[in-house]
Parts: sequence; structure tokens; C-alpha cells
Amino acid sequence: MTADRTPARTSTPASWGTPEHPADDGSTATGDVLPLWEATRTWFAISLQTFGGPAGQIAVMQRVLVEEKRWVGQRRFLFALSYCTLLPGPEAQQLATYIGWLLNGVKGALVAGTLFVLPGLVALLALSGLYVGYGDTGLVQALFLGLAPAVIAIVVQAVIRVSRRGLTHPVLVGLAVASFVALTVVGVPFPAVVLGAGVLGWLLGRRLPGLTRPKAAAGDDGPPPLISDDALHSQRPSGRRALVTLVVGLVAWAAPVAAAAVLFGRSSVFVDQGLFFSGAALVTFGGAYAVLAHVAQQAVQVYGWLLPGEMVRGLALAETTPGPLIMVVQFVAFLGAYRNPGSLDPWVAAVLASLLTTWVTFVPCFLFILLGAPYVERLRHNQALTSALTGITAAVVGVIANLALFFALHTLFARTRVVDAGPLGFEVPVIGSLQVAALGITVLAFVLLFLARWSALRTLGVCALAGVVVHLVGTLV
Repeated sequence: MTADRTPARTSTPASWGTPEHPADDGSTATGDVLPLWEATRTWFAISLQTFGGPAGQIAVMQRVLVEEKRWVGQRRFLFALSYCTLLPGPEAQQLATYIGWLLNGVKGALVAGTLFVLPGLVALLALSGLYVGYGDTGLVQALFLGLAPAVIAIVVQAVIRVSRRGLTHPVLVGLAVASFVALTVVGVPFPAVVLGAGVLGWLLGRRLPGLTRPKAAAGDDGPPPLISDDALHSQRPSGRRALVTLVVGLVAWAAPVAAAAVLFGRSSVFVDQGLFFSGAALVTFGGAYAVLAHVAQQAVQVYGWLLPGEMVRGLALAETTPGPLIMVVQFVAFLGAYRNPGSLDPWVAAVLASLLTTWVTFVPCFLFILLGAPYVERLRHNQALTSALTGITAAVVGVIANLALFFALHTLFARTRVVDAGPLGFEVPVIGSLQVAALGITVLAFVLLFLARWSALRTLGVCALAGVVVHLVGTLV
């Protein structure tokens, strides 16, 4: 006879509080919602699929964590996403860190956030070395020729999925469309769009009480999620814990730069890069695109780390590797240190600079989540905040759609031009520069994802193979 057992991870653990029965003591460490090894395995699988910038990455987490694993409820996922959108830095990586914290506390946050970055770090480190060593990444670019079009389909899938679940009221649909137009046509800065959406959400929430009420079965079909939308995290806000987290985080952030100053001197490339990219990490509101122009200008004209045009090549590599797009700063640091190694071997200097820059770029992301998450969790049932974040969620749909359009323009067409019409300015493709091979692989990706219902990872693999085949045929013709 076999005992009838319910898996431990199908019910909410005792370490979680509820609005009716909150946890008694938030000052003690909370138990894991599910085994850390199981979460680690899933985060590693997710990390291998994080192509396509934040839109594709959010889509992967939506599918795996909300729809397949049922670890997080839909409203909880969107609430966390809205909070992360307000922070400087890559919102998708911070979202992974936040959900990792929900599942396994600080350990889970560190595991989820680190694994989210690790594959991209390794891939871009290898590609940077290949670029410096050979200057010709023909076969690698052929591989990515197939990946980039596939990402378009993944991003479109993200727009559809997030809009179905986040746009639960006609007013929110209008807000998403307005955000898309503001970003794409009017050129309103991303922070202004998010701030405006939050204010409008707050104002509309006071007049439309149903604005934040989810539709019946709005993307939450299936068994109840492991972490329900209404449960409160048992870790209560604590000034003492926040102070300890802040001190430890700041020391961890600054220590490598200080060590570089002691070992190599204040004027070394390592210190320059550590300080510059530490500052850049604090102003990346609106994602990587918002700060890359500043990074490119400083890296080329002020520091001389890159040659004109190399930033675009680095961005192309970062676009087609897993992980946050801001990882392009690793390419910048690699080339800068290779060309200014000081007393070190150029290759050693390049690797050290790459790792240092990655460190100072992402440590603040962990700090923002570990400091803010306990406080934000306690405010989830605050109607004013919920309304504001609902407005921001609608704006996020417009932001993802804007990224999808940007990515499609620059993947399917070799050239674009900007149309100026008074206060309006928008980018349009040069039709004659259509890249037929990219279009064909894009169609293939749409068929595999939407009709054959293949997984994103499987689709990426087939499209990458298609890119290599196209490249080989082109070299033989």
C-alpha cells in the first residue's frame, strides 16, 4: 500500500503569514518555501533562456514561474515587476532577485540574481576575447544571425502574455497605448513615462475602485500558486536589518575598487572603470538603452577605451547573449583594460576589468531588492500604492512593445531613418535594406512558438542552427 502524500511545495509553508494570521516574528530567518536546490535548478534553466533583453526575460519568468511551476501568483508577479521597474538597473534581473527572495529569503535572492547574470557573463567574456584575439567573429555572428530574429517572436509573445494579465481594465489598455506612443513617437524619456503612469494610476484608482481588481481567471488558471497573491511575507521591515544590509552591501560594492586602487594605483584603468560604472549603475533608469549613449560617449571620447563604432559591435554581441543588455559594459571594460593593461598581461587585465565592472554594476541591484522588498511587501494591500503600481504595470506593457518594435527594426533592416514632424520624431525602416534571411528566420520562429507551441529554448536552438546554415550557404554561393 502506498501512502497518499501531498508534496510539501504545494501548500503555503508555516513561515508565511497571511492577512488574517501574520507571522509572529519577522526578525528571524524565514524557512524556504521550497527546497533551495529545486529553486536553483529552475533558476539555472531560466538563465539559459534569457535572450532578448528584458521583454524576453520577463516572458521566460512569466511562463516558468507563474504558468508552469505555479510558484508565484500572477498579481504578485506583476506587483514585483512594477516595483523593479521603478529602480535603476536591469528590471528583469531585479525581478528574478525579488522572486528568489520570496521563495528562499536572502539565499534565494543571491542565487536567482547571480544565475540570471552568470551565463551572459561567461558568454560575453568569451566573445570579447574572440573579438580582441581574432577581430573576426564570422561563425559566431552566423549563430547569432538566427538568434536575433527568434528573439523578436519571444518579445511579441511577452507583450501578448503580459498585456492579457496586466491590462484588466479598458483604462489600463489606454494607458499602455499612450505609454507606447509617448516612447515611440513623442520621445518622452522613460522615467517620465513611468512616473506619469504611476500618478495617473493613483488618481484613477481613487475614482475607479475596480481598476486594481483582477479579471476572473486572468492568467491564473490551474492550481493555486505556491505563494498566493494575498499572503504576506513573514519578514517584517526592520531598521536594524536594513542597516546591516546597507553596510554589508556598500562594503561589498566598494571593496574591489579600493583593492584595485591599493594594488594598481589610483590612476589605473581598474579604478577608473570601477568608479565610472558604479556611477552608471545608479542612473540606469529605463533600462540599458537609457544609459548606453552616455557610456559610449565617455568610453570613446573621454577614456579612450573603445574605438568609434566598437560600441555598436559590443551591443550586437550583448543583444544576442543571455542575460541583461547592460552586460555590454563588460565588453567595454574588457577592451579598455586590454589596451591599457598597466603592468599586467593584457589578457589578465582584460578579464579582471570585465569581472570588476560586472561586480560594481550588479551589486546595487541586490542591495535595492534586499533593502526595499520587506517594506514594499507590507504595502501591497495599500490601495494608493496598488493603484499607482497598476498604472506602472500598464506602462510596462507599452515599454515592452516599444522594445519589440526597436528590436524588430534593427534586426530585420540594415538601415533605419528618423522622421521629424514638429514635436514628433520616430524611427522608420529603409525598406530597401530589408534582410530577407532575418525575415525568414523570424517567420520560422513565429511558427514554432505560436503554432507548433515549442518552448523558447527549443525555438532559439533551431533558429540558431538556421542562422549557421544561411551563413554557410552565403559563403558557398
